Amino acid sequence: MDSKPSRIIGLTGGIGTGKSTVAGILEKHGIPVADADRLARQALAPGSPIREQVLQRYGAEIQTREGDLDRARLGAIVFTDPGERVWLEAQIHPFVKTQLRYFLETQTGSTTVCLMVPLLFEVGMEDWVSEIWVVTCTPEQQRQRLQQRDHLTPEQVEARIASQWPLSEKIQRAHVVLDNSGSPADLEKQVEQALRIVSPPWAG
Repeated sequence: MDSKPSRIIGLTGGIGTGKSTVAGILEKHGIPVADADRLARQALAPGSPIREQVLQRYGAEIQTREGDLDRARLGAIVFTDPGERVWLEAQIHPFVKTQLRYFLETQTGSTTVCLMVPLLFEVGMEDWVSEIWVVTCTPEQQRQRLQQRDHLTPEQVEARIASQWPLSEKIQRAHVVLDNSGSPADLEKQVEQALRIVSPPWAG
């Protein structure tokens, strides 16, 4: 009889540190990954009630000429106004948590799974997982990657970093710290080493 996963990795870290890269390595090793960011985008997909609530709140300010949701404009609002970010997260987070719970309940054939949740600590989901992996890199790399990936100004980069817990605080609460300041091969080696810990000292 299939059972639920006994090892649930909570993958988190700072924005732009390389969580998706680690998730890709895990998937390459056959470990199912649920991506909270991807689920958050699903929450705002065309036709969803959450999307309609967001459009009603912000109107033309976050719509393209075609009437689509302009995520860049929405981001500019919520990352400069903490109150608006709290409102938006209150709409999206329940949907994301429901989907993550469904993911865990349906992974009956896997002993190890991963929940990739950037705001794992911020939303108090530590008790959802059996171990926490935090991905890090240097502050300079983090800012450079964010600017290149999302085409952000330095001010926008700082606003996004400030919206999350300090990386140093997440590191203190981690069971595994993955340093993504080096080569891809080095990061993959760290992931494989962490996976080989059959009976983690923090378990049980």
